[in-house]
Amino acid sequence: MVKGANVGLATLSDNVDAVIVSLGWASPTGDGDADVSVLLLDGSGKVRSDADFYFYNHPVAADGSVHLLGKQPAGEGSEDRIGFDLTAVPAGIERVVIAASRYEGARFGELEDLRVTLADGSGEELLRFSIDDAGSVSAFIFGELYRRGEEWKFRAVGQGYDTGLAGLATDFGVDIDDAADAADAADGVDGVEADDAGGEGAVGVGVESAVEVASPSPAPLVPPEGGEPLPAVPAPRRPEAQGEPRDAVRDEPRGEAGGEAGGQPRRAARPRTARRKVTLPKTARASLAENESWRPARLFPVSALKSDRDRETRATSVLLSVMAQVPEFGRRLTAGFGAPAGRMETFTEVSLPHGDTPRRPDGVLRVERAGKLWTALVETKTNGNALRTEQVQAYMDIAARRGYEAVVTLSNDVALEGSPLVEVKTDGRRKHKVALWHLSWAEVAHQAQMLIRHEGVGNSAHAWLLQELLHYLQHENSGCHGFQNMGAAWVPVRKGIDDETLCQGDPRALEVVESWERLIRQVCLGLGGELGQKVLPVRRARRGADPGERRARMADELCRDGRLHAEVLIEGAPGVLTVAADLRTGKLRTSIEVPAPEQGYPLNWVKRLVRRLAEAPADLHVETLVEGDGGGPRGTLERLRPEPADLLPKNGARITGFRLSLFKGMGSTRGNAETGFIRSVDDAVHRFHDGVVVHLDRPAARRSTAAAPAGAAG
Repeated sequence: MVKGANVGLATLSDNVDAVIVSLGWASPTGDGDADVSVLLLDGSGKVRSDADFYFYNHPVAADGSVHLLGKQPAGEGSEDRIGFDLTAVPAGIERVVIAASRYEGARFGELEDLRVTLADGSGEELLRFSIDDAGSVSAFIFGELYRRGEEWKFRAVGQGYDTGLAGLATDFGVDIDDAADAADAADGVDGVEADDAGGEGAVGVGVESAVEVASPSPAPLVPPEGGEPLPAVPAPRRPEAQGEPRDAVRDEPRGEAGGEAGGQPRRAARPRTARRKVTLPKTARASLAENESWRPARLFPVSALKSDRDRETRATSVLLSVMAQVPEFGRRLTAGFGAPAGRMETFTEVSLPHGDTPRRPDGVLRVERAGKLWTALVETKTNGNALRTEQVQAYMDIAARRGYEAVVTLSNDVALEGSPLVEVKTDGRRKHKVALWHLSWAEVAHQAQMLIRHEGVGNSAHAWLLQELLHYLQHENSGCHGFQNMGAAWVPVRKGIDDETLCQGDPRALEVVESWERLIRQVCLGLGGELGQKVLPVRRARRGADPGERRARMADELCRDGRLHAEVLIEGAPGVLTVAADLRTGKLRTSIEVPAPEQGYPLNWVKRLVRRLAEAPADLHVETLVEGDGGGPRGTLERLRPEPADLLPKNGARITGFRLSLFKGMGSTRGNAETGFIRSVDDAVHRFHDGVVVHLDRPAARRSTAAAPAGAAG
């Protein structure tokens, strides 16, 4: 599409009741980012209330019409996806504005390959609008969905705002807190923060979940039997000190609209942007067990699992039952498949006709909204078992014949962009399209951890259920451990690098590169779930947009240099974390480059850096980065602690930053055992983050307080 063009969605696809809009961009430095936002506008061109503004702190509509799905790596950069259930958009809404904003003075003109795409419920891309003239603006409207009678249309807008997110939101009627109010909130003046800092008995239950609780599902909680009512458990207090930044908006106490206090009209209570929900404390309560050998009773036991079939059956039933019982969790997974928001039921071991032999998919998902059903077949694999093409193809054919919308596969493998796990054929003569989606067990665990540890769920029973699910998935006997094998090419490629017989173009090198990319994506999921922050692989623009070409170049580099290389962007970190595996020396290097301060004296810079790293590992390597090609002074932290001035260049060269690095031996085997390569990479990244990154100065606050809206209802 070109700027200003519009198109009716019904002319592009028959499956546009639910669509996914993706905003994408690339950064030459690898660390450029932006935040998406959505505004629902009525006939006056304004929001009906602040609750019609969806952004980073208000990501889900109560009616399911809008769901910010978050970022994922794509091409040479990243994409931020938004799920829209157009059947659920309130009748009074005529336009849906889709925008994004940058922070800390960053501008959209600094990003590359700005684009917006729209896909239908089957995942097929219907339209694309590329932007090459964003300019020096900090907020940008990419496009909008709007009604024409009973039809939804899309318009390519491409309009920037010099005044940032605050100016954009204000123009559409959103009430923005003033700087003083925002500063008060940041300082913890408001009553909500005081409540959170209460005593040991404080309960972190605030606004109930805005998503309707689904009816009990035939998929049992404890297969093959179940159905017992959930036990009542005390609601745990949400810990204050979780390392989460406080909102830069003022949370007003709730009260009756129009009420009076002391004869004075009471200010109308504003909706809260920080919706307080139940999360589990990071520190467990003291156990009442008589001795350490006692193990707590679990809702989902794993001791009886003896075979892969048992593991697949149990894992499917456990997951689907929790999805149906915890609507926040179920919706988080199904929204990415283009499913509507509605009442969900889940089923296991369903028999469906297919020729002479009935097929039994591992599970079925059904979502009902306004009398319409959305259905997906589920095929599950555990341990190292791979998805079988003929099996998935059969389910795709069954789904097409029965009018189902999707087939969802789950396994320990991680799907790569542009490289499907299984190749299936689609009958182009069929009008009905079936989408094929894949989830790794690592992604499922990540979403559960994000909800129960950081974002919260509607009540304590939901938090407890998710905790039981997470414990089950992480148990060594569940078979749901995520990507755990570098593949058959790992050993011959390492041997070829050692004896210098590996040639460029060897397909085995490409297999290793694909496994490396899967591993890095899984490491990002694990670390992101622990931190409650976005952790994504970096795709630099210079490497090109085509995933296949990018991997081919990395395979050639592996053959030539014997090294695997990746970069990870951690939200809130002062730089990009680099992971390098040198297969010649058997060493792993994790590092980060910290820019030099803009003001002050170099001697003060190095002294402050060494002080900040007081608890970092003594074998941390610190290198001064200087202007020009020459390297600066370097040394281990143990040697530099008594003499920080040794980091100053002797020739007076200008310091541009500092590189901090840790080295460790990498595992030799291809698996996930203690001595395996996968475990060693995961341990190296976590050790570097916990031992180094957490001690560094944080960059300035990502989001401007002036741009924080007062109203986004919980």
